[in-house]
Amino acid sequence: MTDYSILETINAPADLKKLELSKLPLLCQEMRQAILNRVSKIGGHVGPNLGVVELAVALHYVFESPKDKIIWDVSHQSYPHKILTGRKAAFIDDSRFGECSGFTAPEESEHDIFTIGHTSTSVSLAYGLAKARDTLGNKENIIAIIGDGSLSGGEAFEGLDNAAELGTNFIVIINDNEMSIAKNHGGIYGNLAKLRASKGNASDNYFKAIGFDYQYVENGNNAAELIKVLQQAKDTQKPLVIHVHTLKGCGYKPATEDKEHFHWTTPFDLKTGKNLETSSSENYGTIIADYLDKKAAADKRIMVINAGTPGALCLQEYREKHPSQYIDAGIAEEHAVASASGMAHYGIKPVALFFGGFIQRAYDQVSQDLCINKSPAVMIIEGTGISGGDVTHLSIFDIPLLSNIPNLVCLAPSTKEETLKMLDWALEQTDFPVAIRTPWEAPSHLTHAPKAEIKLGKFEITKQGEKVAIFGLGSFLELAERTAAALEQQGINATIINPRFSSLLDKELLEEISQKHDTIITLEDGCTSGGFGEKIARFFAEKGIKTYCFGANKEFTNRVSATELYRRYKLSPAEIIKTVLK
Repeated sequence: MTDYSILETINAPADLKKLELSKLPLLCQEMRQAILNRVSKIGGHVGPNLGVVELAVALHYVFESPKDKIIWDVSHQSYPHKILTGRKAAFIDDSRFGECSGFTAPEESEHDIFTIGHTSTSVSLAYGLAKARDTLGNKENIIAIIGDGSLSGGEAFEGLDNAAELGTNFIVIINDNEMSIAKNHGGIYGNLAKLRASKGNASDNYFKAIGFDYQYVENGNNAAELIKVLQQAKDTQKPLVIHVHTLKGCGYKPATEDKEHFHWTTPFDLKTGKNLETSSSENYGTIIADYLDKKAAADKRIMVINAGTPGALCLQEYREKHPSQYIDAGIAEEHAVASASGMAHYGIKPVALFFGGFIQRAYDQVSQDLCINKSPAVMIIEGTGISGGDVTHLSIFDIPLLSNIPNLVCLAPSTKEETLKMLDWALEQTDFPVAIRTPWEAPSHLTHAPKAEIKLGKFEITKQGEKVAIFGLGSFLELAERTAAALEQQGINATIINPRFSSLLDKELLEEISQKHDTIITLEDGCTSGGFGEKIARFFAEKGIKTYCFGANKEFTNRVSATELYRRYKLSPAEIIKTVLK
């Protein structure tokens, strides 16, 4: 049984302050044991959290949270902070894992100021707090922690640039573990390397150049050393950057030897570091990566662009095999999209891959730089659909977001084979930008699988029937088939349509449908408000034909299971039929 003799006495930061400095190394060891207990069993961010245990201890030892505001960028490094602020049970007691999310959450604790799950935001959020504090005449410390690749995001620069002019208390801690999620990419990391090599004394200093005072801490995994530095920084009356050098994965050998893999991982064996879970389903990420590998080998104009998440999108092997045809743009979706537009304009064939919950960060560039210019770049939006994810990582809003931008052709494949056809079609055309939307897992079987070639704006009837027509967009074509099969038991022979395009209507086919059908059902694995179904409903409403749109509600959900969400949204053949027939 794991010994948490010191950690058991820590229920709030006030308890931590009572400890002698000599006790802190043992406390840090116990905190690492607690983190590993949780992440090895349910998965989570491993390396980032193990690397900042001493930093979290030092912050709460010196500052007076929640009066002093501590903002953790992207929350990849917030587990030690959670342990010290009353949530240790969610790491020690297996039965209580569900009490605590993987990201900062104000509903959990007064020590979490914001819900944060996207990167590069902490400095801007902290600047807003500092400006409000100064306006109100308050005196508390404002501390933003940023690292793990977050400095490559444009908002990080914007926040630093603005905050440097504050002239009052503002502390930015740069957690420099020499990594992003994967290897660092971007010029600022060259400056961090110079600063590390010179122990903070290099004449080239990005932070000083824009107006910050600067201090370097070489051993960021020494709590006593950090406490000394933070005590000197406390109540500073000028914007200050404290550059802390830490080891990603500190205290767990597998995590220090394979930093990219252990950034975030599924459950694993603590002794070996080997993952316990394997999926038997074919993954769209590997399907697309294999396709791009073959295309890149045959065509040097193929250029794959990724915004700092190669592992999540299965691009590691492609990255190694085609280094000259791969760009890691850093945590910078905006730059990735705009640069893809530039490449496409010059005759390159850019393919930019994004996680569906992050693409909204580049909305302006998709609209302005890509679509107004009709640049024939290809975007692949992966990991979409209804899920039990954290509120910051939902991926159900991309259809309304993208499909309503002029000139952008949005595709939703229903099978692996259709995905490959769409990729070929998207890369061969040169008239407009294309977005292809995929969930994590590919359907294993469709009775009425699509067969027709891809043609702009053309839907396909995969099963001809009458009276009821069911549109199953993308992965929900399989749900359309199951619904049609259930309707057959009610004596109704329904038509099944694979729309393929979420941004366009096949009005010729819709006119044909309107002649023989009096009830329409649309199914989409995303938010229905502003989505595909509404476009279909608007067309048929003018003809007096009833349309039922099924998909996700317009709401933020937080770790609500997919099973519960499917129940809530009536996404089963029985519930769909019950709603329609009544």
